[in-house]
Amino acid sequence: MNQTEKAAEFAALHRRGDPVVLYNIWDAGSAKAVAEAGAKALATGSWSIAAAHGFGDGEKVPLALLADIARLIVGSTELPVTVDFEGAYSDDPATGAANVSRLIDVGAIGINFEDQVVGKSGVHAIEKQAARIRAIREMADRRGVPFFINARTDLFLQESDAARHAGLVDEAIARGKAFAEAGASGFFVPWLVDAALIAKVCAASSLPVNVMMRPGAPDLTSLAAAGVARVSYGPFPYRAMMEKLKQDAQAVYQA
Repeated sequence: MNQTEKAAEFAALHRRGDPVVLYNIWDAGSAKAVAEAGAKALATGSWSIAAAHGFGDGEKVPLALLADIARLIVGSTELPVTVDFEGAYSDDPATGAANVSRLIDVGAIGINFEDQVVGKSGVHAIEKQAARIRAIREMADRRGVPFFINARTDLFLQESDAARHAGLVDEAIARGKAFAEAGASGFFVPWLVDAALIAKVCAASSLPVNVMMRPGAPDLTSLAAAGVARVSYGPFPYRAMMEKLKQDAQAVYQA
């Protein structure tokens, strides 16, 4: 498949009630392992890529290095590859779109694109984030790639008290609507784990909804019943792999 075909296949995998499952990767080696396990598509995790290459999270990985990592991952598999691109390495819509174009250059078919202000607190105003999404969509359209923009809101991620998440749902729904109108392809609500709230977001969203599988999250069957179309695992596969590596190494050195 060429890049356009991969992008179309990836979009088609997003089905409400039958979510595509993305067990997040961080390099070509993890990409090959997850592909061989039966994945239908591959998604990087920004936290995992950063940690695997000696950086902190939050766009600390140099853009050129990230693009090269994406190129190596794409080259290691025939599956569609989407990249967790945080805030596109710029608050400016045009610059962010130009940065995303570098991922299209290396064969990626989509991104996660978050609304938090990277390196600071809070989230971008809806209008500003919509303008940033619109710039990415217009760039991808000019290039002829049906690029999958998974628009992420960090409202829930930034609120550590899950008891307050219900009060954020209406704003999240408003953001999802604005992001859809700006050209987003999906809507990502990481850290939201209440099944009833997830179902409310799914019912109100014209976009396929992505939920992160983390401790406390509903199981896959429950998420499917709530209308989720995409489930990802964020940094947890990398953390589990590093813990296993550490344990195996301890067994050697402490024998």
